[in-house]
Amino acid sequence: MFRNRQWHRVYLLAVLLAVGCFIGTQPVGGAAIPPDMDPAKYPAPNVGCLAPGKCHQGIEPIRGHDSEMAKQIYAKGKALGDPNGCVVCHGGNPAEEKDAVKAHTGAPAGGPLDTFVVHSGSVWVNEKICGQCHEPHVYAQHRSIMQTEAGKIQGALWGWGPASTGYDKKYGNYDVDDPDGPDPVFGTEAYKSYTKALMEAYPGNFPKQLAQVPKTNLDTLKEKPWEAIYTYVRTDCQRCHVGVKGRDKRGDFRGMGCASCHIPYNNAGLYEGMDKTVKRDEKGHAMVHSIQSSRKTKVVVNGRVYSGIPHETCVSCHNRGKRIGVSFQGLMEFPYGSPYSDKGKKQPKLHTKFYQYIKDDVHHRLESREGNPQGGLLCQDCHSTTSMHGNGNITGTLLANVEVECSDCHGTASEYPWELPLGWGDEFGQKLDAGKARGLAEEPLATHKKFGVVYPAQEGYLLTARGNPMGNVIRQGDKVLVHSATGLDFEVPTLKSLALANKWQDPDRAISAKLRAKKHMETIECYGCHSAWAPQCYGCHVKVDFSGDKKATDWVAAGNTHFPNGHTAESMRNVPPPTAPGVAYGKTSENRSYLRWEDPVLGINGEGRVSPIIPGCQQITSVVAPDGTLLVHNKIWRTPAGLENGGGEGQRSIDMAPAAPHTTDRKARECTSCHASAKALGYGTHDGRYLRGYNEGVYVDIMDNQGQLLTKTAQYQISPVPELSMDLDNIINREDLQLQTVGHHWPLDGPLPAEVRANMERTGVCLSCHQVIPDGAFVYKIIAKVGETLGMVPKNDAEHRKLIGRAMFVAANVEIFGIPIAILVIVVFVVLLRRKKAG
Repeated sequence: MFRNRQWHRVYLLAVLLAVGCFIGTQPVGGAAIPPDMDPAKYPAPNVGCLAPGKCHQGIEPIRGHDSEMAKQIYAKGKALGDPNGCVVCHGGNPAEEKDAVKAHTGAPAGGPLDTFVVHSGSVWVNEKICGQCHEPHVYAQHRSIMQTEAGKIQGALWGWGPASTGYDKKYGNYDVDDPDGPDPVFGTEAYKSYTKALMEAYPGNFPKQLAQVPKTNLDTLKEKPWEAIYTYVRTDCQRCHVGVKGRDKRGDFRGMGCASCHIPYNNAGLYEGMDKTVKRDEKGHAMVHSIQSSRKTKVVVNGRVYSGIPHETCVSCHNRGKRIGVSFQGLMEFPYGSPYSDKGKKQPKLHTKFYQYIKDDVHHRLESREGNPQGGLLCQDCHSTTSMHGNGNITGTLLANVEVECSDCHGTASEYPWELPLGWGDEFGQKLDAGKARGLAEEPLATHKKFGVVYPAQEGYLLTARGNPMGNVIRQGDKVLVHSATGLDFEVPTLKSLALANKWQDPDRAISAKLRAKKHMETIECYGCHSAWAPQCYGCHVKVDFSGDKKATDWVAAGNTHFPNGHTAESMRNVPPPTAPGVAYGKTSENRSYLRWEDPVLGINGEGRVSPIIPGCQQITSVVAPDGTLLVHNKIWRTPAGLENGGGEGQRSIDMAPAAPHTTDRKARECTSCHASAKALGYGTHDGRYLRGYNEGVYVDIMDNQGQLLTKTAQYQISPVPELSMDLDNIINREDLQLQTVGHHWPLDGPLPAEVRANMERTGVCLSCHQVIPDGAFVYKIIAKVGETLGMVPKNDAEHRKLIGRAMFVAANVEIFGIPIAILVIVVFVVLLRRKKAG
């Protein structure tokens, strides 16, 4: 065919290039790009906002053209003179195709808007935009903890003495109330009944209204230095609420309001779509102009397709506090930035921090039913509508919102999930009717049916601990299936099925912990044992400095200063916020004492179960006045008298908080990490023997043999923290004296009770044998020698466990049957002796 070999080579090269180009443009996993996401298939792709030239031609569709949402938008847009529907969410003048300023002015008469809107998902305009179809979601969002952050504010104030509101949630980012009353806007009757009962039992965590958190009054700061906390909260803590766009740092870019979650942003905050009017090197843009939501909602970026809301969207906020977002990914912050990059530099900062990889949550990377080992569950697969949008009530803690428990999918070793009563794992100290099974739901929630993906129910939808159906989790025989928004499906290992088939990963430990020690299942959170690690950031050293005309963005003031176009005082790109009210005087800086990730301390959470506890906000505070005077120096404040077992002087208000670390592993933590660990019990690492010198401070300079400084140039290497007489992981001492607060939301939060600690502790078990073996009394020496000769001395942990098991078996039998057998032997001996004499 080819007479010239050179042409033969050219042909082969062309074929290879064609195949290579084809393969190189295929989406990950082989998913085809949906035709209805093609920008060329808008109803009028060259008209109005999509006109060629200076306009947005090529921009990605907000939803697939064939979706019900897009059809409604196009219909509304057509009635307003814009067949592509842009004006429905953004307003503007669709007839103007040449002048961008004129095009981005006003809005069509008769439409939902009266001006052009930039951030159409913004809390400050979404009632007119998203609320056209999602009215209850918008109502709930305005009162959700992601908007008010009432719990975070109360927790921060908790550590500043007179500024504290105690257990009550009085402040939020905004003045807000709940005019529709205590009935949640979403949920089954069982859920609503459950929620209202919680509200009645714990009114402080379900306030009826909130007031905007105050500002620091500089005129009275010297008399009331504790009011510096208001500047700390406003300029540092509150940047993550959905009423503002947040910090422009790598990993923190996101939208506002509904767009905080439903519009994708990459870590760099750079646009990667096809709208030529958007600068590719200007930070702060969405990655593409498409909504991310459920499995049916596809997003196309760089020729690839995905569905669902990626973890990274959630992590743009959930990288501080309890750090559950980055922990789920297996990351924990550290100060070094190693290893070096291929350019010889430290790793790039993410959320302004360096990270080390520990181990990601088992749900982050799972093997699906299709055999995909790189898949995994998304946050939304467990945390759905009521957790994310709120339920319409004002809540003051995360625990007031989160309704899902591990057992809702995995059950227990003796019960399938549908055999458990409602409230299992979510008891709040209440006794449940164990014989009243929760059963299954025949239908998902009404809002899920209307907007989500409705999966075949098969035997039924599983219920959360509070009574709502999980629309993506179904029963199939004795199996549980989870349909992830990613498009993957997973079979959940139920503990009862594992028990019946005896397919435990570690049978001895699993049977001991889950079946024989039944109290574990009844009193410990699953993640109490199955959290592989937990981020522990001990000591939050906070300095609020008002000297030298220092300023910082006031996120609360910025959010309260909003405009008809959806902007707030901080969200305008490349425009600094105005001096008032978007900026607060004073600048906050934070530092730490030390970081740990290994086996965390254990305590009791608000539900009354044993849980990991990690540093919540162990605030050690310093305040600098406008004139440079140090008003407060390394101060640990105290709670009001009588709180947290603090007696008349109050408790140190450095706080350890119960947490679900989101670092789940199939393999549980070692038994000894709880039962033989002083730290786990709350007594501090190695019984709190370390870090005890901070209350006096540390000098390291030339001294005499009496420890007296010889040089006049000496200065503290470590300045004193007067109230810190113990290690920061030490929450209680051996005399049962509580040393710091544990949780500040729920009455049941606290250290492990004395009885529980006494029952758990087994630190002396080893000494029971080894204080006399092998060199104790003569009889023990003989036993040790015989055992060594016969090869019975254990050489590893497994052999040691078997030996102890045999010894306990023999000892138990001797303890129970020894005396009766001895008596029986004596009686038989006496009887036989008498018979012999009689004979």
